[in-house]
Amino acid sequence: MALFLFLKQVVRRSAGRKMTADELMALLEPAIERLGYELADLEVRLGSKGGLVRVFIDKPDGIGLGDCEKVSAAVSALLDVDDPVPGNYDLEVSSPGLDRKLTKIEHFQRFMGETLKVTMRFPVEGRRRFRGKLMSVDEEKIVVEVDGQKHSLALTTIDTARLVPEAA
Repeated sequence: MALFLFLKQVVRRSAGRKMTADELMALLEPAIERLGYELADLEVRLGSKGGLVRVFIDKPDGIGLGDCEKVSAAVSALLDVDDPVPGNYDLEVSSPGLDRKLTKIEHFQRFMGETLKVTMRFPVEGRRRFRGKLMSVDEEKIVVEVDGQKHSLALTTIDTARLVPEAA
């Protein structure tokens, strides 16, 4: 699967009300889903010299440049109307890539049996990093097998979880 990126620079004159990343996700997700895509992840970085709003989209048959352009136009229009991001920023729309972040329970369910890299917010069983096969998922935890040993990891304590692409 190819990784595509569409970039648009947005220049703002007004300061707008700053939304949290969760609020921005809630604003964008319905519009992106109406276009037939999943909002896989969202990154927001704001700074005095400009910021970045990075939107990761997905669909079952993969993402192409045209998909990124389509979603970029819709997201840009929505952000222009609601003005939730203060100051100047770049808007990027991209596929999640082969080493995609898993941020929703549905992501974990979809990639059952795949290899993951998981970083915990605090140590579990004396360690913060786990790399192994995703064995099970429920509403509260995932189970990852590392070197033949199963580790139960609470979803609420996972800092990041990423797929490990298979070596070609």
